[in-house]
Amino acid sequence: MRATTRTAYGFLTPYLLIFAAFWVWPIIYSFYLSFLATRVQPWTFNPTFNWGRLIIDPAFFNAFKNTMIILVIQVPVMIALATLLAVLLNSQLLRARGIMRFAFFAPVVVGEVAYAAVFRLMFQADFGVINKLLGLIGVAPVSWSSNPTAAMALIIMAVTWRWVGYNAIIILSGLQSIPEDVYEAATLDRVSKTKQFFFITLPLLRPIILVCVVLSVIGTMQLFAEPFLITNRGGPGGATETLGLFLYRQGFTVLNFGYASAVAYTIAAIAVVISALNFWLGRDPK
Repeated sequence: MRATTRTAYGFLTPYLLIFAAFWVWPIIYSFYLSFLATRVQPWTFNPTFNWGRLIIDPAFFNAFKNTMIILVIQVPVMIALATLLAVLLNSQLLRARGIMRFAFFAPVVVGEVAYAAVFRLMFQADFGVINKLLGLIGVAPVSWSSNPTAAMALIIMAVTWRWVGYNAIIILSGLQSIPEDVYEAATLDRVSKTKQFFFITLPLLRPIILVCVVLSVIGTMQLFAEPFLITNRGGPGGATETLGLFLYRQGFTVLNFGYASAVAYTIAAIAVVISALNFWLGRDPK
């Protein structure tokens, strides 16, 4: 037994060393950096330098506000669309279901730079196809890149388009695990399809939907690519700057590593709190 244990740990050792070097140590070191004043030479230990600035920094609260706006609007809309899409993809009346499922999952596979470039071209103010279509129905062109509200709407639409299919596939797996005899019994009792959806499907899907919500919350708290690539680094005037983009700017543009570390741990803490709240609200009342 001891020889078997040593052999097992021998195989695990290379992975554990790599995990410790590139995951555990950076996490510990970044926490240590959050207590250092890294804008002075040499770096000095000053716990209030970064954490004290964090609670009074208007730029941080602007990024926090933008992230919460995206979170509150985009996540519920995306989960609702993903649930409806999963039900449609699970329908026996749908032909070529395999192709349709792949088509809706495909946006996740597309590279962020490629899809961001497509969205920027589609929503370009002068020759974008979206403004052309709006003009056909008598709507004035929208300055998607220079209007703060329009830019935020563009980010929400882009993130929803990219991830709604991914969440739909997860929810679809939950749908397929629901026994058919439950629906057959409800049909025999003359329960309408609408009531079956609200009183059978949704309650049984609650754990799966909760997982999707938590994953979406974590992803939104780290949102970076869309505001960086689509709205030109959080423009206009920081109207779409998220916490992830703010963290990047502090760490790799300003090179304020201590403050960036404090921001990173704040983002992680907020994500944990919101996720825990979701788990608590979505718990089984029984």
